[in-house]
Amino acid sequence: MDPPSYTSPPYPYPQPPPTMPPPMMPPPPHTVHVVSTVGFGKESQHMTCPHCHASIATRVNSEANTKTHLFALLLCIIGCWCCAPCPYCMDSCMVQKHYCPACNSYLGSTEN
Repeated sequence: MDPPSYTSPPYPYPQPPPTMPPPMMPPPPHTVHVVSTVGFGKESQHMTCPHCHASIATRVNSEANTKTHLFALLLCIIGCWCCAPCPYCMDSCMVQKHYCPACNSYLGSTEN
């Protein structure tokens, strides 16, 4: 007599359905950053604003920075406390920030 032939039993668990690829999503929009190569100085600059594309002369604001505060502190430490406000009046101790007068965007700065 022939030995009985054995076949493997059916898979004990149901087969998972074939996976579908995820739906195609559109690529995210590209963001273009414009880097200005304008060398800003203490004076207003004539340029085209990279934000609103208007032909402008920049608005310049002088503002105190860390260097300004350190000079004032140094004057207080060495005993010239009456001269401590002087760095806040000197352009050489301030940073000049350039803004677009049309859209008020920050364009750049210069430090001394």
